[in-house]
Amino acid sequence: MPKIIGHNYIGGARSAVGTVTLHSHDASSGEALPFVFTQATAAEVDAAAQAAASAYPAFRALSANRRAEFLEAIAAQLDALDDDFIALVTRETALPTGRIQGERARTSGQMRLFAQVLRRGDFHGARIDRALPERQPLPRVDLRQYRIGVGPVAVFGASNFPLAFSTAGGDTAAALAAGCPVVFKAHSGHMATAEQVADAIIRAAEQTDMPKGVFNMIYGAGVGEALVKHPAIQAVGFTGSLAGGRALCDMAAARPQPIPVFAEMSSINPVLVLPEALQLRGEKIARELVASVVQGCGQFCTNPGLVMGIASPRFTAFTALLSALMNEQPAQTMLNAGTLRSYRNGVQALLEHPGVSHLAGKPQQGNQAQPQLFKADVSLLFNGDPLLQEEVFGPTSVVIEVADNAELQQALRSLHGQLTATLIAEAGDLQRYGELLPLLEQKVGRVLFNGYPTGVEVGDAMVHGGPYPATSDARGTSVGSLAIERFLRPVCYQNCPDALLPEALQNANPLGISRLVDGHHQRTPL
Repeated sequence: MPKIIGHNYIGGARSAVGTVTLHSHDASSGEALPFVFTQATAAEVDAAAQAAASAYPAFRALSANRRAEFLEAIAAQLDALDDDFIALVTRETALPTGRIQGERARTSGQMRLFAQVLRRGDFHGARIDRALPERQPLPRVDLRQYRIGVGPVAVFGASNFPLAFSTAGGDTAAALAAGCPVVFKAHSGHMATAEQVADAIIRAAEQTDMPKGVFNMIYGAGVGEALVKHPAIQAVGFTGSLAGGRALCDMAAARPQPIPVFAEMSSINPVLVLPEALQLRGEKIARELVASVVQGCGQFCTNPGLVMGIASPRFTAFTALLSALMNEQPAQTMLNAGTLRSYRNGVQALLEHPGVSHLAGKPQQGNQAQPQLFKADVSLLFNGDPLLQEEVFGPTSVVIEVADNAELQQALRSLHGQLTATLIAEAGDLQRYGELLPLLEQKVGRVLFNGYPTGVEVGDAMVHGGPYPATSDARGTSVGSLAIERFLRPVCYQNCPDALLPEALQNANPLGISRLVDGHHQRTPL
């Protein structure tokens, strides 16, 4: 069993001055694990934020290559965590060993991706408008712009990805890459996992000689508000419920100095099954769709929670097959008791709704989640019924049948913002229903064709975001290299002496960074 101390991480040291203690639990049995964690006091939250603020000037002044070395060291430390660590994560989350091993690889891969971003330099966003002293009627001054880290970032871990969206997850990786120290609020569902990962980050920080306070972590319920309201914190990254994310947004907006909150919150990820595809491969689609709905007990933010199709005998048969397949799916253990409780409440709300009928699934009982399938009248979407817009986090989906293309478009217009939407279609479908893609572009961050949304590639082109309430800011993404831009802000230098400019903006361009100079891209010195 790994050694767990349970103390907060503040400025490169451990701290436990409070009297409130917390326990981690085995997700399958519910029994308490033999670890005790000390909730951060108000003074410790303040100390963690102050430690990050103290680290910020030195950390942001480091070269991009030095920060890249730090991220690569974190990745190496994560990869070196042994089988005892994997076993610990599986106990705290009930996620299988293979899933955790894959997620660890993704987590270290994210760190290495941002190291690549730092080394290629495009994150600087360097732009130069050289002086035009002879321009008439007025001369132009010399203007040079690039982006710097906003300052200390508060990050809240997700329950469903204990590694990739947690302690060393995408938000932490992006913030550190941007030159922003992090104060991480450990998720109560996997505190022991968080400690092991935090230890890995601290080892990497010491190995690469990072400033003390570059990474801090606090435990506890109720400490998030004090963290978000702390004047040293300049941005927030969050993955979780709509209620939690909205509360953080409201807190951040009410500060004397409002700050941005980049929250990923709620999405039902509609899947549109169009007629020609249904005719050619209906059974295959049904099997793949059910597999996507129940994968990982449905505990993905991209889980397909809404299936839409145009009324026809084939769609009726397709719905019947979906129901039969869903009835065959076994119950699964969820991440923790709180997640199961929320799932039960969501399922019960659908069961009690007069406009919703239950198609498949056994009654909820015991400590495992039973997969479910429902059918809802499309009028509920037209009338703005909130129940159909709310994510039921777990292995559940809702079928909606529309009369025709016009009604399908109306239904899509009625949807709130989403992370994803999927078109299951043949070439003829895409031609006949060509108006759907422009509609979906307005509603989602990622449009899939003939695939399923439960899977998010980490790369340069990925967008894991979308209009509210999928996220609090549709201009960003929490996955992929573009995520770094959330924690950067532009600075402009006017008539600044060349020697005082950041290297990315100097005439010599010693880093060889791609820049926009007088409207033209170049890498060579001016």
